Amino acid sequence: MPKPLTPETIRKPFARYSHGVEVPADHRIVFASGQLGISSDDSIPADVESQTRLCFENISAILAEAGMDLSDLVRINAYVTGREHLPGYMKTRDEFTADPPPASTLMIVSGFAREEFVVEVEVIAAKPCRNSFAIRSE
Repeated sequence: MPKPLTPETIRKPFARYSHGVEVPADHRIVFASGQLGISSDDSIPADVESQTRLCFENISAILAEAGMDLSDLVRINAYVTGREHLPGYMKTRDEFTADPPPASTLMIVSGFAREEFVVEVEVIAAKPCRNSFAIRSE
C-alpha cells in the first residue's frame, strides 16, 4: 500500500493532498498524460468544474485499462489558466480522490493548445503487482 508522507516538522498541506507518497517496490506504476476537459464528441464545457470532471473521468478510463482506479492515484499535477479557477478545480478534484489523498501540485499557466481549455490534469497511479501464482491449501 502506498504510504502518505506528511512530516509533522513542516507546514501542513494548503489543501487536501499529501506532501509525498512512498510507493513500495512490489507495485505497478502508470503514468497518464495530461487530460483536458474535452468529451469524446469533442465538446468542451465552459466552466472549470465541468472540465475538471471530464479530466478525471478520462483519467479513470485510462486507469481502468490498467486494472486500476482513482483510489490508486499517488500523484496529481494540475494546471489552470487563472487563479479564479483554483476553487472550482480543487472542489471537483476532491470528489475524485480517496483518503489518504495523493501528492499534488497545482500551477497557473498562461494557456493550452486551444483557448477554451482552462484545466489540464496528469497523474501517476500505483497498485500492487498481481501474483503470477496461486497459493493452494492441501
